[in-house]
Amino acid sequence: MSETTRVSTGRVLIAADKFKGSLTAVQVAEHVRAGLRSVVPGLDVAALPVADGGDGTVDAAVAAGFERRTVRVTGPLGEPVDAAYALRDGTAVVEMAEASGLRHLPPGIFAPLTATTYGTGELLRAALDAGARTIVLGVGGSATNDGGAGMLSALGARLLDAEGVPVAPGGGALAGLATADLGDLDPRLAGTDVVLAGDVDNPLLGPKGAVAVYGPQKGASASDIAALDAALGRFAEVLGATAEAEAPGAGAAGGIGFGAMVGLRADFRPGIDVMLDVLGFEAALDGATLVITGEGSLDEQTLHGKAPVGVAQAARARGIDVVAVCGRLALPPADLGRAGIRRAYALSDLESDPARSMSEAGPLLEQLAARLAQDFLT
Repeated sequence: MSETTRVSTGRVLIAADKFKGSLTAVQVAEHVRAGLRSVVPGLDVAALPVADGGDGTVDAAVAAGFERRTVRVTGPLGEPVDAAYALRDGTAVVEMAEASGLRHLPPGIFAPLTATTYGTGELLRAALDAGARTIVLGVGGSATNDGGAGMLSALGARLLDAEGVPVAPGGGALAGLATADLGDLDPRLAGTDVVLAGDVDNPLLGPKGAVAVYGPQKGASASDIAALDAALGRFAEVLGATAEAEAPGAGAAGGIGFGAMVGLRADFRPGIDVMLDVLGFEAALDGATLVITGEGSLDEQTLHGKAPVGVAQAARARGIDVVAVCGRLALPPADLGRAGIRRAYALSDLESDPARSMSEAGPLLEQLAARLAQDFLT
């Protein structure tokens, strides 16, 4: 079958992630739908925006029918911020970036040693207050490197220095940690299933750990990285959880994965798999003859647990063809094929200037979707 073999013009399902920096997942779906219908008027198009646990996870849940709840919490620098979570039928979707993400830092300002996840703990507590008994904690886009210490403190943990004083916020202060008491954690957690949804499998410590790999993008210098890695090692030692520090996903989002595993007894699962379950992707596939997925950049990282590959694998398991749209394409056809994607269409094919491609992403995506429709639906 050639890569442009037509499919029957039945129901098309758009299940794409955001184009970071230009379009939300909901906007991607809107523009793709408009482009498809410009070629095939009246086409049956359904949209299920997806996310892999990082930025946009709450938005994807709300688009799928969850209720958005907004609360005031502590931001990564200690200032109050508004953060949202999503709730439906006792299941809450909590996105740590809503409370503790890079989005809350002023442009060009980083705080690798002092940024805190305390607000994420407050967000989790709000979900418990609302009656959630299953919580999906999406991790990614964090401004923090505190191993989830702030989150645990907000939920009742007592993290003290040698003088019995609570350690200061941030990962750097954990170097002075003397005792850690998790006995007063919110008792409702014992009856709550917490799922850690992320797209990285790094351990907490070492050259492949939370700080060494992701610290630089949060402003950490070489000396900061060494200090933070040692401080997080101290945190794991005092908690008696050095084995958990080596677990895949412990290094997610500045080590909040570790804190969630140890303190919340969270189970780590690939974020896109969790979100497809939560969003009802299998039911959305019923009757679809073509699935359109995508994200801002289809590249080597896409192949390691990102949304488009999760969507493609689930759809192809049902015998449904999958094509992708993206801002930038950096994967050869062979890699796309192995991922289950028949063909990819990139905005960069229409506009070579990255700045213009991002600023005009919506109209360009409609042109791209029209081209896709001509190739696959007419």
